[in-house]
Amino acid sequence: MSTTEFDVCVVGSGAGGGTLAWALAEAGVNVVVLEKGPYYTLKDFAYHDEIKIQKRSFFTPLEADEPRMLRQAGEEEYKRTRTAWLANCVGGGTVHMSGYFLRLHEIDFEMRTRYGREPLSTVEDWPLSYAEFAPWYDRMEYLLGVGGTAGQNPFDAPRSVPYPLPPIAEHPFTAPFDKAAKKMGLHPFSTPRAILSQPYGGRPPCMYCGYCGNFGCEIGAKSSVLSAFIPRAEATGKCTIKPKSMVTEVFVDADGKAGGVRYLDEQGNLHEQRAKVVVVSATALESARLLLNSKSALFPDGLANSSGQVGKNLIFSTFASIEADFSRTGRAKDFPGYDSHLPFLGRSLQDYYLPKKETGVPKGGTLLFDLGPKAPITRLTEVAIKAAGATETKPLWGKPLKDNLRKYLRDVRKLECEVFGEFSASSACYLDVDPEVKDKFGLPVARLNVGLLESNVKGARFLADRAADLFREMKAEEVRFGIMGGASWVLQHGTCRFGKDPSTSVLDPNCRAHDVKNLYVVDGSFMPTSGGVPTTLTIMSNALRVAHHIRDAFAKKEH
Repeated sequence: MSTTEFDVCVVGSGAGGGTLAWALAEAGVNVVVLEKGPYYTLKDFAYHDEIKIQKRSFFTPLEADEPRMLRQAGEEEYKRTRTAWLANCVGGGTVHMSGYFLRLHEIDFEMRTRYGREPLSTVEDWPLSYAEFAPWYDRMEYLLGVGGTAGQNPFDAPRSVPYPLPPIAEHPFTAPFDKAAKKMGLHPFSTPRAILSQPYGGRPPCMYCGYCGNFGCEIGAKSSVLSAFIPRAEATGKCTIKPKSMVTEVFVDADGKAGGVRYLDEQGNLHEQRAKVVVVSATALESARLLLNSKSALFPDGLANSSGQVGKNLIFSTFASIEADFSRTGRAKDFPGYDSHLPFLGRSLQDYYLPKKETGVPKGGTLLFDLGPKAPITRLTEVAIKAAGATETKPLWGKPLKDNLRKYLRDVRKLECEVFGEFSASSACYLDVDPEVKDKFGLPVARLNVGLLESNVKGARFLADRAADLFREMKAEEVRFGIMGGASWVLQHGTCRFGKDPSTSVLDPNCRAHDVKNLYVVDGSFMPTSGGVPTTLTIMSNALRVAHHIRDAFAKKEH
């Protein structure tokens, strides 16, 4: 079944696709967006049902329906998993993001030039500089109303404009945190966030419920694509959103150009959507899977894959987590505002972003501190299992369990640190499609081979130790290490990286496929390096940059 041809067909409506669709629609380009998931509205987020939102399939599919196959370093067999899905809904992963919006640094664009390649590394420089990219950061921060304090972080990348809004209100614990950090010679700063601290662009400010990460925002104060761009895109009359549309293939015409896509609707009926330009933005994992599954006589190894690079150079963000407990009867009794209901500590450190010769760590990253999230079921389950003397097979029970619940609900404030470090592209980390396992749509599933370079693991552990040092300086009663040198699965990049050399990249510097001149990819796939920050701001800023290129190409009648 064929449908009307559009100027541009966008596959996926998240950070890349949704942003690009709005920018093109604003420019008068006729766009259709095919989104696999549902079209939620703000009222769908009004209930903070932890089981429904985080444990079931509200945002991400169940393993039984859409598995991934995963093999990590040292393992021989692939295992079925639900790992590494982002929200399947209009707005994508931006709907349940925490909204930490930090920029990459100049060094992140030049990693191969500055460091070369260690064994197994496949790292490449970006085909453009930070200076060339920075104006798109400026523009995106103002479009979304990012809150922060320019100049507070002495290690920040250069910027020419201030943040459009001040930071969101921070918990009084920032005072003892800052005091301890400065005593150690560190430079704490307010974490820039895409959560409105004041009314902005017709949207209300944060109401400080604390349900940001893993949840949608019921008032639209979090600057997700769903809140900030989709309504504006549809208001132009140039953007059509088709939810619950699972794209199964990007097809090509006889001349090798993308003719459009084929997709299944909610009832399982197959449709064909033609377009002059196809933009794939289904996350770095799903975009690569879609291209690899889009085989034809012209592209027998998958679309845009003459280099064999689709799915290669998969990178996440190197991750570590640290927790610290502060009791109202212990050190925290001297802290101001112990019972404050403000949910955000809102502090970060980048003192260790650049390498330090004395440590032997080649590349650092960001330490991002906040209060423990409001997820009581998860939190109390962890208490029951992780408390002293408990195991997963023999959890606490009776009075010992009740005592621990009282302690963690009433007497302890938990501070957390997340480490975001370099995850280098290497031959040990890549994606292909499974020859046997298929999802509920009958499509071969993504098969992940995940391995980190030892330098990346070492860097993450170094940063985690520095966070622990700070918690100890604050006189925490207990400091716990969680993940040490793992992957942040929701930050996905690299499977279709851009570059000037078609033999080592899938896309050109404008994120257009080297092999298919009317095919673009604008999710995190394009990124050659991960940097040491959460990368949603970078993906959205790049999508805006690519949209301007496509708009100009239409104006010149190149598409």
